[in-house]
Amino acid sequence: MTDVGAGSAVGEPGDLGVIPDWRERLAEGFPSDLLEHPELAEIAAKVADSERLSVEDGVTLFGCADYPALARLAHLSKCARFGENVFFNRNLHVNQTNICVLACRFCAFRRGPKADDAYALSVDEYVERVRPYAEHIDEVHSVGGLHPEWGVDHYESLFSEFKRQFPDLMLKALTAVEIQHLSRLEGIPVREVLERLKSAGLDCLPGGGAEILDDDVRDVICHGKETSSEYIEIHRTAHDLGIPTNCTMLFGTIETAEQRVIHFDKLRTLQDETEGFQCFVPYPFLPDSTRLPEAQLASSSEILRVIAISRLMLDNIPHIKAYRMNIGDTLAGMAINGGADDLDGTVGHEEIMHLAGSDTELHNTGAELAKLIEDSGGLPIERDTIYTRFKRHQPPPPPSGRRLPVAAE
Repeated sequence: MTDVGAGSAVGEPGDLGVIPDWRERLAEGFPSDLLEHPELAEIAAKVADSERLSVEDGVTLFGCADYPALARLAHLSKCARFGENVFFNRNLHVNQTNICVLACRFCAFRRGPKADDAYALSVDEYVERVRPYAEHIDEVHSVGGLHPEWGVDHYESLFSEFKRQFPDLMLKALTAVEIQHLSRLEGIPVREVLERLKSAGLDCLPGGGAEILDDDVRDVICHGKETSSEYIEIHRTAHDLGIPTNCTMLFGTIETAEQRVIHFDKLRTLQDETEGFQCFVPYPFLPDSTRLPEAQLASSSEILRVIAISRLMLDNIPHIKAYRMNIGDTLAGMAINGGADDLDGTVGHEEIMHLAGSDTELHNTGAELAKLIEDSGGLPIERDTIYTRFKRHQPPPPPSGRRLPVAAE
């Protein structure tokens, strides 16, 4: 990927693709109707002044009846940071195993070791999954179950062989609970696990496993997983070691609006300390084939509302992702005008969300994603995994061949 500026006509990107003077840009010409809005006036004034929203403000936003005004506020905040730029990359998902010692109630992916469809890819099998895509992608994203027998040495072998075969690809792998599992299995600190994996080729961590950072909720939906404080501490350790990470939120299970907002607050508090989060990825619970009948489920409008509020509450996390694999292309396109600036990527071979009920098409081309962005009013910008290299997407040249004759006038 060429290191070129990705800025639209309104500004050039700085660190992580953010326009450096975005706060000043946001304050300039802020719409008076939002500053006088009957529900949003006080919050809009804080946004215009780049003042952090409180937990109480977040709860107010969840109760706001005027979603279009809320979406507009989030869109203004996004455009101040990125202009019209909307980001994506070319990536492949390879889930290394579905065997897991846990049995989270929302998970449709996990299998026990004796299940007929349980699998665990060898290092060679993993590499061969990547090979057909290697010339067309820039990232491999790998998460999986907590395999009872795979220690750190297995992942060191996997990552080092991956980097030997594909030195130009970035590796985003292993959620916080997978790191914790390796730490407990080996009896070594999380820091040592991360140091060894980074030396073997790990570039960054995905944000999966956050679910809702409230232990009362976690005890119901993912009992046995890392606690809220453990999730935060694992990401803190990664950031301290120079490993950037994403962060997530699974919503639409049993949580309240206040618990969602407290989740945001815990993430931005860590970000104040470390600046290691690159992107926040909110995604709704998908109910098919899972075991959480009491889930509240999120409507399409609620999904868009969560994305908009994410942008406004997470003032120090640069990117907000509309995760196509979970919410679908239609809602992702709408979210571009409601706070989201990133569409993940082309995503070859995704299993976890599709087993849970997603029907989003896989193997999208860069041209298809670019069209989705352009149809939503954005400029498609290809990025690398860690938001350090950007280029404006260029459509492929038209196919060569004989031109049709033009009728004489």
